[in-house]
Amino acid sequence: MNISAALAGFLNLASDNLIYVIIMFLIGLVLIVKGGDVFVDAATWIAEATGIPKFIIGATIVSFATTLPELLVSAIAATKGQADMAIGNAVGSVTANVGLIMSISVMCMPAVVKRKEIAFKGSLMILAVACLFAFSSNLSLNLWQSAMMIAIFAVFMVENLISGKKSMGITEEDRGPKATGKDVAINVVKFLIGAVAIAVGADLLVDDGTILATKMGVSEAIIGVTIIAIGTSLPELVTTITAIVKKQSDLSIGNIIGANIIDLTMILPICAFISGGALPVGKQSAYLDMPICLVVIAIAIIPTLIQKKLSRWQGALMVCIYIGYVAVLVTNSSMGYLPF
Repeated sequence: MNISAALAGFLNLASDNLIYVIIMFLIGLVLIVKGGDVFVDAATWIAEATGIPKFIIGATIVSFATTLPELLVSAIAATKGQADMAIGNAVGSVTANVGLIMSISVMCMPAVVKRKEIAFKGSLMILAVACLFAFSSNLSLNLWQSAMMIAIFAVFMVENLISGKKSMGITEEDRGPKATGKDVAINVVKFLIGAVAIAVGADLLVDDGTILATKMGVSEAIIGVTIIAIGTSLPELVTTITAIVKKQSDLSIGNIIGANIIDLTMILPICAFISGGALPVGKQSAYLDMPICLVVIAIAIIPTLIQKKLSRWQGALMVCIYIGYVAVLVTNSSMGYLPF
C-alpha cells in the first residue's frame, strides 16, 4: 500500500498537490532522522544489556544503524523500479558524507591521524568506489559484480572486528547496564518505533521525491544525489557536529569512512539482488556521480596517508568540488544541458 496516497486520502488532500508533496517529503526526512536516532539508542542499549562488547557494538550495530536510512530508501526505490534514485541516493550519500560533512569537520577542526588506523579502511573505501566506477562502465551492476562488492564489505567487517578486539579487551564495563524488566520493555518499544519510523520515512521520501522530480522537471537521479542523499546523510551530519563540539574529530572521520564503505559495498548489491540480479546504472551515475565521488574520496584519503593529517585545504577543496558538482547538476538540468 502506498503510504503517501493513504495519508492523502485520510487528510482529504490530492496526492499531486505540490504543498502536500513537500510536506510529506519533509515528514519523511524527519521520520528517518528521529527514527534513526531512537533506533541507534535502543539497539546500542539492548546490545550492551545482553553483554555484547562495546567494540562489536560500534563495529556492527551502530555502523549499520547510521546507514539504515540510505539502505531502506535505496531498497524501496529499487523495489519500485526506480534504479536511478536507488543508485543516486547511495552514491550521493557517500559524496555528501565526504564532500560536505567530512569537509565541514576538517575545516572546523583539522585532525592528526595515525596512518595505520586510516590506511586500510581508507584504501578499502577507494577500492569500493573505484570498483563501482569500473563495473558501471557498461551501465549495469550484475550478480557477480555485486558479489565482489559484498566480499569487500565482508573484509571490512572482519578487519573492523579484529582491530577492535586487539585495541580493547572485554571488561566489566563492556557487559553493559543492569537491565530491569521495565528497561527492556522500553528499549524494545523504542527499537520497534525507530525501525517503523525509518521504514515509513523512507517510503515517503521515495514516493514524494519522485513526484517532486516529475513536477520540477528534474530527473530522479538528480533528486537522488542531492535532496534525498543529503537527507539520508543527516545522521552522519549530526554525529559530525557532535564530534566537533566535543573535539573528537577522529570519531567523526571514523564514522564517515565506515558508513561510506557500507553504503558502497552493501546497499547497491542488495538493490541489484532486488532488481533480479542486474541493476541498471544511468549515464549520469556512471559518468558524473561516481567519478566525482572517487575524486573527493581520493582528496580525503591519499594526502592524509602521506602527511598523516587531514588539513583545512583538503576540506576547502572537497567542499568547493561538492558545491560545484551540485550547482552543475541543478543548473544544467534545469536548462537541459546535461548530456545524460
